[in-house]
Amino acid sequence: MIATFFCITGLLVTRWIYLGHFPLSDLYESLIFLSWSFSIIHIVPYLKKHKNHLSALTAPSAIFTQGFATSGLLTEIHQSEILVPALQSQWLMMHVSMMVLGYAALLCGSLLSVALLVITFRQDIKNYYKAQFIQQLDHWSYRVISLGFLFLTIGILSGTVWANEAWGSYWNWDPKKTWAFITWTIFAIYLHTRTNKNLQVENSAIVASMGFLIIFICYFGVNLLGIGLHSYGSFTFSSNL
Repeated sequence: MIATFFCITGLLVTRWIYLGHFPLSDLYESLIFLSWSFSIIHIVPYLKKHKNHLSALTAPSAIFTQGFATSGLLTEIHQSEILVPALQSQWLMMHVSMMVLGYAALLCGSLLSVALLVITFRQDIKNYYKAQFIQQLDHWSYRVISLGFLFLTIGILSGTVWANEAWGSYWNWDPKKTWAFITWTIFAIYLHTRTNKNLQVENSAIVASMGFLIIFICYFGVNLLGIGLHSYGSFTFSSNL
């Protein structure tokens, strides 16, 4: 994973130098950055020598995302094009990088919550070990989702400033913005339920599991449909988040 991190970093830096702008202007580049984000999340606990279950999710996620990005499915958008005027802004790096980092952390945290629910309902695990697993999964899920929520919040706020510069309005109910707001709301509910001592951890895990599906709709849904002001992300156009 360390070698993967440096290879993806080299790819992003090379593409940045070659294009002359931060490589986050289309779906292909955002997937590469998403894979890089997974590798970062994987490496940080490893360097701190914290043993956890997160690595079982981050490593396959990074490899799968990188494999999908470089597969033949995205051949048509591998070629870089000149940025449209709306993307020629200093906010490109701030907004999109925060959003993708947020997606990566939230996806990892959500998967940990899914694992928590699976272990909760399994009958072949002794109660003592089950309690340990649940406690560890809940701990790491909460920490990673909290970090992802922070990134997502910064990304949405910077996006509103960018939208005002590009389109003259801080907010409109564009499909991408709407689903980003729904994603933010779902994980805000998760953080609230997680910190409520009167509720069991399974309740917050269910909310986080719902968030996993919402992120996929937010990240890929609008891109596939190619509608709204963020239609750069469709498979038939130069894409963007």
